[in-house]
Amino acid sequence: MTTIAELEQWSPFAAYYDVRSQLKRHVYARSVAAFAAGDAARDAVRTVEALRERQRLIRTAFLKGLGGLPPSDSPLNARVTGCIEEPGLRIEKVIFESRPGVFVTANLYVPDNAPAPAAAVLFLCGHSYEGKGYPRYQCVCRHLAAAGLIVLAQDPLGQGERLGYYEPSLGAPTVPWGTTEHDHVGAQCLVLGDSLARYFLHDALRGMDYLGARPEVDPRRIGVTGNSGGGTQTCMLMMTDPRVAAAAPGTFLMNRETYMYAGGAQDAEQIWPGFTAAGLDHEDVLLAMAPRPVRVLAVQYDFFPIEGTRRSVARCQRFWSLLDREGGLDLVEDVSPHAYTDTLARAAAEFFSRHLLGQAVTPDSAAIQALPPEALWCTPTGQVRAWKPEARFVFDENQDRLRALAVHPVNSREQARAWLHEQVRGPRTPCDLNPRLMDLGQYQGIEVTAGLWWSQPGLFNHGYLLRRVADRGQPLPVTIALWPEGTNDVRRHWNWITLECEKSRAVLIFDPTGTGALQPMPLDNRAPQARYGVLHKLSDDLCFLGDSLAAIRVWDLLRLLEMLACWPGVVAATPLAVHAEGFMATYARLAATLEPRLAQMAFRDAAPPCAAWVAQRHYDDYETRTFVLPGLLRHAPHIDC
Repeated sequence: MTTIAELEQWSPFAAYYDVRSQLKRHVYARSVAAFAAGDAARDAVRTVEALRERQRLIRTAFLKGLGGLPPSDSPLNARVTGCIEEPGLRIEKVIFESRPGVFVTANLYVPDNAPAPAAAVLFLCGHSYEGKGYPRYQCVCRHLAAAGLIVLAQDPLGQGERLGYYEPSLGAPTVPWGTTEHDHVGAQCLVLGDSLARYFLHDALRGMDYLGARPEVDPRRIGVTGNSGGGTQTCMLMMTDPRVAAAAPGTFLMNRETYMYAGGAQDAEQIWPGFTAAGLDHEDVLLAMAPRPVRVLAVQYDFFPIEGTRRSVARCQRFWSLLDREGGLDLVEDVSPHAYTDTLARAAAEFFSRHLLGQAVTPDSAAIQALPPEALWCTPTGQVRAWKPEARFVFDENQDRLRALAVHPVNSREQARAWLHEQVRGPRTPCDLNPRLMDLGQYQGIEVTAGLWWSQPGLFNHGYLLRRVADRGQPLPVTIALWPEGTNDVRRHWNWITLECEKSRAVLIFDPTGTGALQPMPLDNRAPQARYGVLHKLSDDLCFLGDSLAAIRVWDLLRLLEMLACWPGVVAATPLAVHAEGFMATYARLAATLEPRLAQMAFRDAAPPCAAWVAQRHYDDYETRTFVLPGLLRHAPHIDC
């Protein structure tokens, strides 16, 4: 080594192990094992009693992973704010409250030819800016109405008229709509022990309540459909609401393994904590509905792999046969990229009319046209926050939960520490360190040794130990340096390193899993740390496993203390100093809770404690997924880091 640039760019152990692929391999291997266990459990379901038991398990485990549901005992306070009259059809503009102060904007399509009482379909929107007003979604609703079905189409959170960060004074949102808003507030939900999915699901459940209360609707004959994000919501209802008489999930249902290998991340409400760890997969979405009829809608060119869709449907058809409802589950495909196409809309209309009305109707797509999205607004200007500034959104509900947990914590301090211990150590398999050390030479009187050691099976950690040449032969106390870029960011810290070494201390620049020289290879054109980059995606996969990258990195830091005990030339028994920057301070604080030797902390531009950033309406959400420890503020607010 002759320059700092060489130190930052050169990987001394490149020939030893492919450390840049190790995190992906580790996460995928654990996931595949869980997928196989889930397949085996479903394969073992051979009796009606076993099927019913599996259905109970699905609902219980799924809702537990979401953090439970908000209460549904508040009045809907529904109102109709306008009506569009067309030949053979009226479209009501509806607003109801899913929770007190939480306003859901919706359109109710009522065909003149609907029998009384009529069958109905809840239409749940995917990721479209216009929500229920998106022309493609209007056309689907009109196909269903043309078949004689009443249809309720409602705006999801962060879309249509429900932008949670819309500011009337600006006439625009301060956090972009849709997936950006969902991820922004969804990360705060996770720390509170929730998933954003609980709010999406609850809004859908209250939509079912509203439809069931309409005098025109037979509450025993309500179906549900939606595609993409609406397919997600449809699947959640299928697992949880026995009132759903028939379902047509669109362009979402597949299986977790094929999507994992596809390499994409998903939106916040599509991440179901602990779902994979519980042995659940998209087959369980279908299984939960048996013997009620289900038609899966798919397109062959989707980013949700069609192979996974076909596999899940094929493997689950036997459950309908077990209940003497052979043919109750089928699959309709269109040759298209990701969309709720006219072909799928006609298939959905035929399916629901056959099962809910007793007569199959296939509408003529050529006769169907959409209105301008603004024609369907339920509020005067198209935004709830402009109409009702006091309206509540998920951020406000998070604040209520944050305050309640501060006053009435779930656990005592001792229980909180035990919970943290289990999160960090429970999913790990201990192994020998088997370290590799390599001298890299010296620069400006400071010598550098690189180290590589096993943190857990399949995952190496890495670091550089720096010390003055003048201190050679003298055992030195250690300062652990934790920076977001680790050993790839030496130049910016060189002055600090020099000053620290002049105190006759060794500096250990540490790369926990996924940082510095261990940063994983990108899976797309996004930077690894970026939103929907590879670290975001792998963090979501870990969340499905009931684990987190944050917990892994805290484990890494604890293992580093073991490594220092066998690193020549340093004294590991004395109190260890830690210098942490940015979000790395979170790992340092958590590790210090479990290891008293990490008592001497110094922070620079440190991320605030979780309770502080969860309380912020706007915060820097770059790389948030990697340092979120799900459930920390619910189970261990006393040790909030």
